[in-house]
Amino acid sequence: MANNTRARRKVRISRALGVALTPKAEKYMERRPYGPGQHGRARRKQDSDYAVRLREKQRLRAQYGIREAQMARVFEEARRTSGLTGENLIELLEMRLDALVLRAGFARTISQARQLVVHRHIMVDGARVDRPSFRVSEGQLIHVHVRSEVMTPFQVAAAGAHRDVLPAVPAYLDVTLEKLQARLVRRPKRTEVPVTCEEQLVVEYYAR
Repeated sequence: MANNTRARRKVRISRALGVALTPKAEKYMERRPYGPGQHGRARRKQDSDYAVRLREKQRLRAQYGIREAQMARVFEEARRTSGLTGENLIELLEMRLDALVLRAGFARTISQARQLVVHRHIMVDGARVDRPSFRVSEGQLIHVHVRSEVMTPFQVAAAGAHRDVLPAVPAYLDVTLEKLQARLVRRPKRTEVPVTCEEQLVVEYYAR
């Protein structure tokens, strides 16, 4: 029952933000590509500039499943880093451990990826890491603990069962799925990161 409630909530949030946050939400949005309720097909009123920027920030947050305080901290780091702030922001978010566990195909959703990390199934260079926000460095190896490899979720992942709902593995990851291993070979580039976001609107939200 709890799982169904969470699934419905994800679908509702997905429809509100206009981006599928789970495979189930994606299927639902394909069937009903309009807003919820009896007025869902009606033309929406024009949003204010602030509302547009706010929704874009919320959309990015939702795709990584992070809290506002975490987002604000990463934004400040991105702002201090040389280069375009919006691109830096997404590239830094993409180097989170939970995000890379998802991209590698070890999990089906970002929520599941976070659970795998929190429950200490994921290792980085041979050491357990239980912080989803852990920043993976170039060259580091992400892998599943040997005692966790026999668990059903990981056996399903190793067989490639999530590949039908996930984007292709990005070029910044070298994945050996059958061994449940992935190496971050270099820093992600914004153009390669499979998230839906107009990052300049997010920058404008925080710069207001």
